[in-house]
Amino acid sequence: MTRTLTLPARPEPVTVRVDETALIIVDMQNAYCSKGGYIDLVGFDVSGAAPVIEEAARIAEACRAAGIPVIYLQNGFSPDQREAPETAPVFHKSNALKFMRANEAYAGKLITHGTWDHEIVPELTPQPGDIVVPKSRYSGFAGTGLEQILAARRIRTLLICGVATNVCVESTIRDAYHREFFPVMLADATMAAGPGQQQATEFNVEKFFGWLSSGAELRASLMSNDA
Repeated sequence: MTRTLTLPARPEPVTVRVDETALIIVDMQNAYCSKGGYIDLVGFDVSGAAPVIEEAARIAEACRAAGIPVIYLQNGFSPDQREAPETAPVFHKSNALKFMRANEAYAGKLITHGTWDHEIVPELTPQPGDIVVPKSRYSGFAGTGLEQILAARRIRTLLICGVATNVCVESTIRDAYHREFFPVMLADATMAAGPGQQQATEFNVEKFFGWLSSGAELRASLMSNDA
């Protein structure tokens, strides 16, 4: 029998098939969540990261128990920065790349493969069966195999959490919407970069690109579905 659940959400509840749903955890890396990481170094506030990490971990555990695939996006560059030549916009707009060029002591240390900054935070270490999708742009769909991974599993609904709400999370949600997926942002497991940006993305998602829910509402719906 097909398992469905109705998830409380804004602007209205969403009914989804569990076997057509995946969890996307966006860039929960030291770079974006930890003191001394790149986001902290360039001046963004990461003091709110702890509850976001805790909630994302609870969500991941609940999804694994329900048989929902857990997919991590992990942002970064090769040591030679082959993904970011000077001819690419990311060379000029990536705060991490700009900071490394301006601060020689940090060259090759920020969101670079093999570094502490690039690693997923320990509380969210991927488990056996989870999928990690590397990326080098804001959206999880840009230049990655994410869409193929989802299509192979016949996924239609994406539960999305992570950081930064207004950058990589929103970019991934927008691209998901344009690829005919149903994105649901779990707002209490996201954290924005910059004042007022959490509210701005929540407005955009609710009004234009998807639905807003929470980790607690998702877990309650999954428990009810199992009862």
